[in-house]
Amino acid sequence: MAAARRLKRVVASQPGFLKLKSTSGSADSVSSRRKRVNKNKKKSWNKHSDINDVEDFLEDVRHQERTTGGLLSEKPDDSLFFLDVGQPKKPEQKAEEAVEGKKRKGKTSRPLRIDLILQHDSLIPPPKDVLAYQQPNAKKLRRIAQKAEQLAAKGVVPQRRKQLPSRRPADRKAKKSVTEANNNPDREYYDIWGQESKDSADPWYLQQTGKKLVNRPEKLNEKPSVLPAVEVIAPGGSYNPDFFSHQALLREAHEVEVKKQKEEDKIERQVMVNKADTATEETILREQVEGLVEEENEEEMAPNEEEEDVAVGGIALAEKKTERQRKKEKADKIKEQQRLADRQRIDQHQQLFQLRSIKASIKQQEQGTKDKQKVRKAKQEAQKSQPRRLGKLKFQPQDLEVQLSDELAGSLRRLKPEGSVLKDRFKSLQKRNLIEPRERAKFKRRHKVKYVEKRAFREIT
Repeated sequence: MAAARRLKRVVASQPGFLKLKSTSGSADSVSSRRKRVNKNKKKSWNKHSDINDVEDFLEDVRHQERTTGGLLSEKPDDSLFFLDVGQPKKPEQKAEEAVEGKKRKGKTSRPLRIDLILQHDSLIPPPKDVLAYQQPNAKKLRRIAQKAEQLAAKGVVPQRRKQLPSRRPADRKAKKSVTEANNNPDREYYDIWGQESKDSADPWYLQQTGKKLVNRPEKLNEKPSVLPAVEVIAPGGSYNPDFFSHQALLREAHEVEVKKQKEEDKIERQVMVNKADTATEETILREQVEGLVEEENEEEMAPNEEEEDVAVGGIALAEKKTERQRKKEKADKIKEQQRLADRQRIDQHQQLFQLRSIKASIKQQEQGTKDKQKVRKAKQEAQKSQPRRLGKLKFQPQDLEVQLSDELAGSLRRLKPEGSVLKDRFKSLQKRNLIEPRERAKFKRRHKVKYVEKRAFREIT
């Protein structure tokens, strides 16, 4: 408490400080005796300390700053006092009224009450926004600018500025020096509500600033498949179809089932066990006595092996050619080459008389090439309507939704639904190459199931 009184005395002794609020209540509270408490702990100090006089002093300082823009003791006399010289003379008032114009006599125009409420009544200037003056990489940019100024003072042109004219397109249009007038009848008409935007800026500038869009490739405009989003079923799939159309749909479904059955039979034939390959008693006995008669065969074949070794050894020996033989082989080789060259020359002369047949063969080859191109193009067009291989799984078409003759209903009320709309849409997306074929994720148990017999079950069994 002594510290609070000492702080109050120091505040009151400051020169030039004027208080706007009375502190009679605080003086009475100071004069009254208070209970002595122990303040050796922070909790008790905060609980029993009286800081009202300090709060009053700070609140009075803030009040002066709001109302007058600062402490009254620091204000000059000109801002606190003014010289009252009385009311102005009547001739001056009349002159002012003549200049301002006609005004309403009696009451002067005053601002509205709502405008006065919305006005800012505090004279304290707003705090300076430090973040508004900050700039990212300011130190680095300042260093770069200083270096550029030093180089410009020396007359050195940076490499980037040298390359700048070469980057711009050569067909750049020159800007008009004089702006056309709005009332010029020959001026180009521009529709502000039109769809096309007028690019009056430099194309190189638009490209460098990213305001010009990149040309979209034509490949992105092509659809992944030519198939329609919703395929209409055949007339035989109606709830009350024609007999012939229904039979045609049944035949198509029958062909699909026959094809599936053939594939299943093919797989069964491939994995089927051949009875001829099964082991019999005779084959088992032959395998058991296979190594017992091997020695007799070796003794019979021993003398023949010596003769074969001699014969092979004699064949392996190569005789050395003489000089005469080498010259003869060289002459024969030259003669054969000369004969082939003469034969080729004769064939070329003979081709002059075969021009008609050669032209016919060339036409036939060209026609064959055109036919192959047509077949290849037709195959490519047919593949556009087929699903492509987008993933590791192959596309499996959906089963035909067909009803047998005895299942047909004569009206929509007795019609039985076939298939699923969700599955049909999912298969359509796969068929049009929008998503890859997928299958349901299989549950794989990480740990084995442990079976435990409980006591109650054990007592029953």
